[in-house]
Amino acid sequence: MKVEIQLDAAPVDAAARAVELASTGAAGLFTFEGPHDVFFPLVAAAPVVNLDLTTNVAIALPRSPMHLAHAAHDLQVLAGGRFRLGLGSQIRPHIEKRYGATWSRPAARMREVVQAVRAIFDTWEGKGRLDFRGEFYTHTLMAPTFDPGPNPFGPPPILLGALGPVMTRTAAEVADGLLVMPFNSERHFHERTLPAVDRGLASAGRDRSDFEIVPQVIVATGRTEEQLAAATEGVRRLLAFYGSTPAYRPVLEVEGWAHLQEPLNALSKRGAVAEMVEHVDDAMVDTLAVRGTPEDCARQIRTRFGAHADRVCCYFPGYQVDLAHVRDLVTALDDPAH
Repeated sequence: MKVEIQLDAAPVDAAARAVELASTGAAGLFTFEGPHDVFFPLVAAAPVVNLDLTTNVAIALPRSPMHLAHAAHDLQVLAGGRFRLGLGSQIRPHIEKRYGATWSRPAARMREVVQAVRAIFDTWEGKGRLDFRGEFYTHTLMAPTFDPGPNPFGPPPILLGALGPVMTRTAAEVADGLLVMPFNSERHFHERTLPAVDRGLASAGRDRSDFEIVPQVIVATGRTEEQLAAATEGVRRLLAFYGSTPAYRPVLEVEGWAHLQEPLNALSKRGAVAEMVEHVDDAMVDTLAVRGTPEDCARQIRTRFGAHADRVCCYFPGYQVDLAHVRDLVTALDDPAH
């Protein structure tokens, strides 16, 4: 199983950090919309590492499909054909209050974003005039001045991040792959995610072999008690944050923890982080994340996802992971004996 690691650096430091992470043997690097733009660190990394590069995810709703298409085209060239455009919708408060954009029918809009970006790619590939007319987006003008021409490596794949059944089904209908939300569990993945994928593929007349599933996993790893304690604390803080979000309640419901969502949400609005973390016990850590030595974590990841995915994205949130441990995790996941 191939491993992608988060490129956790500002653009100015991203090239050096990418080289460090490449030394672990990881197959790829991914970025997400945190304190920096999701594309810029990958622009810095593309010339210095020979790895797959993925936005995981670029928030699509505040951006025009044309902006996304241009960024993806150029990164595909910079990365020598190793770029993948991962898109996500985010949740309503962030779209409206952080981005100052409009929120409505997120699954329908994400479907159209994927279709619009593909239509733009097709025009640049010489497959006809740009004439995309949707409910939310219209693209009918592409003068030669703005046309970069065919991509020498072909258009990059488009993957869609999802958690709920509607967005997951949408991904299976129109995208090249699914980026499985990291706030997840083995039960939720098997009982809700995979059936939604199957429904989407059936609706679109597609086969599972045409669709990539890329789980994202929250990892707490180390080899000493002190290292594991620090890793566990970082993971607990992230799980508390995710658990406070109403849109992520279905994962808690599946595991019998739905009663925790409202108290976590109330505490988050007060900024009571320490109290939020107190609600996340060891059972939640071991269900919603993986924890242990690198070899232990590799076994847990294989058990959860090995039958359905040959690639996984690993997060090491809120703690300084030893690169040697990342290297051991990559090695263990690459070895079927583990």
